[in-house]
Amino acid sequence: MKLYSYFRSSASYRVRIALQLKGLDYTYVPVHLVRGEHLQPAHAQRQGDALVPQLQTSDGHVLGQSMAIIEYLEEAYPDTPRLLPAGAVARARVRGLAQMVACDIHPLNNLRVLKYLVHGVHASEESKTAWYHHWVRGGLEAFERQLALLAEERAREGMAPSRYCWGDAPTLADCCLVPQLFNAQRFQVRLDNLPLTMGVHAACMQLPVFQQAQPSACPDSEA
Repeated sequence: MKLYSYFRSSASYRVRIALQLKGLDYTYVPVHLVRGEHLQPAHAQRQGDALVPQLQTSDGHVLGQSMAIIEYLEEAYPDTPRLLPAGAVARARVRGLAQMVACDIHPLNNLRVLKYLVHGVHASEESKTAWYHHWVRGGLEAFERQLALLAEERAREGMAPSRYCWGDAPTLADCCLVPQLFNAQRFQVRLDNLPLTMGVHAACMQLPVFQQAQPSACPDSEA
């Protein structure tokens, strides 16, 4: 497999985590978003959105959109560690947490949006930063509340407390949360008073697979 990725892309980061968790080998192909390499024909012709990540499967198919790629890996490699738990309700819980990041937080704050705020509507750097902090912090507070509700649900049902977003093993939700927190730290968003969220992050970052997927470990990493 080949993963077309940019080291700071949180969507690419999600897929790198999933590949590491599943122990799948792949070739890393860097695509520099800031330099516009994703708009060059060699990359843009593979997927309509011309973004990263893109995954070229072992049989030559090219897949886009991080959540679809991770679901593909889950279905195509069922004998590797699972990223969705057993049971329809548990899987819905995990997908819900993942989508709080992938659908509610990330789309408002990705590179295209931030560039448009500055160059399209002529927002100042201070206004752009305030926009980013508002949506990321608010989204993480909602995520914290959801983790608390799920902890109460597990306790009522006699289930053990979760070490990660759901249960005692990383899931799709953790694949989404860790990159979002990386971005939050990079942009100096307040992360206080999020004990459950930051506890999950700490647990994840103790695992070598998460360390190996982080941006500083990518071949195209920059200071």
